[in-house]
Amino acid sequence: MDSVKVIEIKKSVFASNEEDAARLRKELKDKGVFLLNLMSSPGSGKTTTLIRTIGLLKDKLRMAVMEADIDSDVDALKIKEATGIPSIQLHTGGMCHLDAEMTRQGLDNVPLENLDLVILENVGNLVCPAEFDTGSCKNAMILSVPEGHDKPQKYPLMFSICDVVVINKIDVLPYFDFDLEKCKEYIHMRNPKAQVIPICAKTGEGVEAFANWLLQEVNNWKN
Repeated sequence: MDSVKVIEIKKSVFASNEEDAARLRKELKDKGVFLLNLMSSPGSGKTTTLIRTIGLLKDKLRMAVMEADIDSDVDALKIKEATGIPSIQLHTGGMCHLDAEMTRQGLDNVPLENLDLVILENVGNLVCPAEFDTGSCKNAMILSVPEGHDKPQKYPLMFSICDVVVINKIDVLPYFDFDLEKCKEYIHMRNPKAQVIPICAKTGEGVEAFANWLLQEVNNWKN
């Protein structure tokens, strides 16, 4: 029996998205705007970390935030009220990730000509967002202590594509079976170049290190 023709739709979709992402990155470079793609599980502390980070950087950089969720505008309102910087909400229509075209639609609604940095808070999960290039300049993720130090073993793609991994909620380390050094080891098994920054977004401990990393990346991008 003759074999049927197989069409790699998934590959084609990814290839098209990669082309869109590359074009978007070039446009951002030409405009001198840095886009950070921030990912994590729900409840890891993305929004609290952003508020702390923005507080350290808003006198040094012109910023805006795009909050992606399946529904609601809770996070966008929280960012705007806490920091005063432009913040918009992106509804994904049930999709568990953003791709480059969806990101572009969001960027069309922020004043790029007046910005140095746009932070995209991606949809909360450790699988789908890692599969799609958003056109960002760098990828960051937050892993919280209650999630466990073995997550780099369970979600390899997410950790392999991130330039920096922020380990949040270190204030509760004494109460969880979380081995910080083992977690760093697992992360570097997936991505030897990834920077690992332990923080507590609630108290602000360590957040300055993340803010300094981001400030340096923005300056490198613009120069």
